[in-house]
Amino acid sequence: MTPKTRQNTIMGFDAGMGALKVYGQAGGLQFQSQVAHNGTQKVQASMGLTRQVSPLHIQSEFGSFYVGPSAHLWGRAVENNGYDKLIGAPEMRTLTFGIYTRYIQRYGAIKKPLSIVVGMPQEPLTGDDAKANIAAVKKWMMGKHQWIADGQAYEIEIAEVNITSQPVGALFDYLLTEEGSFIPDRKSAFKSETGIISIGFNTIELLVVENKKIVQKFTAGTTAGVRRLLDIVNSQHGNAYTLGELDTKLRENNLDIKPFLPIWESEVSGVIQQHWGATWKRFAKVLLVGGGAALLKNTLPYKFNGKAFVPDNPVSSISRGLYKLRVQTENRKRK
Repeated sequence: MTPKTRQNTIMGFDAGMGALKVYGQAGGLQFQSQVAHNGTQKVQASMGLTRQVSPLHIQSEFGSFYVGPSAHLWGRAVENNGYDKLIGAPEMRTLTFGIYTRYIQRYGAIKKPLSIVVGMPQEPLTGDDAKANIAAVKKWMMGKHQWIADGQAYEIEIAEVNITSQPVGALFDYLLTEEGSFIPDRKSAFKSETGIISIGFNTIELLVVENKKIVQKFTAGTTAGVRRLLDIVNSQHGNAYTLGELDTKLRENNLDIKPFLPIWESEVSGVIQQHWGATWKRFAKVLLVGGGAALLKNTLPYKFNGKAFVPDNPVSSISRGLYKLRVQTENRKRK
C-alpha cells in the first residue's frame, strides 16, 4: 500500500535543463545538469599544478557516469537538451541520483518515502502529447531507486509525483510562506493578473494567472534561455566548448559575458514583447525567476516600471514554491 502523503517527506523538484533544484523542509539544493560517460584516464601526479577533485561518480543499472560540476572535463559529454530527456532518459535518472546524493550528504538520510511536486517546462505539458509525457515522468520517478555514488550505496523511495509547470512554482513562492500560508499583502495577486517570467537554461517561460486561472493567450515558452547567451559566447570561440563547460565557467565567475549580455537581453526582451506587448502594464506584478533573471537582475526589472519582483534566490524560487504549494495542499487536507 502506498503511504499516505502526510506521512511522506514533501519536496519540490525543479527539472531544469541547466541544473536540477530540490527544496524540502531542511532546505534547498541545486545540482548542475552535466553528465559525462566514465572512462577518462586520470593523471595521478602533476607537480606544480593544483590537484583536481573528480566530479561525483554515479553507478546504477542505467550506466556509469560522472555528473555535476566539471563532469564534462572528466569524460565524454552527454548533452541532451531535448524534452525527451525529462521522460526517463538515463542521463536524467543519473542526475536525479546525483542531486539526491548531495542532498542526503548535506541534510541527512531521507528515511520516509518522498512526495514530490515536479516543475517542468510548459511545452511538454501542452498539446497532444501532454498526458503521455506526464504519465512517462511519473512512471520513471515513482518507486524505489538504488545507486552507488563514489562507492557508497544510496536508496530513496518516491511514493507520489505531482506535475505542474515551472512558472507555477514561482507564483506560489511569491504568494506563500514555507508553512503554506498566504502572505497577507500578496494574496490579492492571486486574483489580479500576475505575470511570471522564468528564464532558465534552455527556455524562457511566460505565464499569466488571474483569479486562480491561467490566462492562456499570454502563456508561451521559447528556447532563448541562458544557453542562447552561451551560444553567443561560444561562437566567439569557434564553438570550441560544450555548453556544459561554458556553464561551469559561468557559475565559477570565470567567463566574460559582459560584452554579450546586452545582445542576449535584447533577445529576451523581444520574446516578452512578442507575446505580451504592452499588456504587462495592466498586471499587478511581474515575477522574474530563474538563473537568467539572476544574470539580468540589474537591468531587466527596470523595464517594468516598478512592477517587477525578483525573489531573494531566483534560481531556487521554483523548487521552493513547489514545496510551499504541496505544504499548503497537505494543510488543507488536515482541516
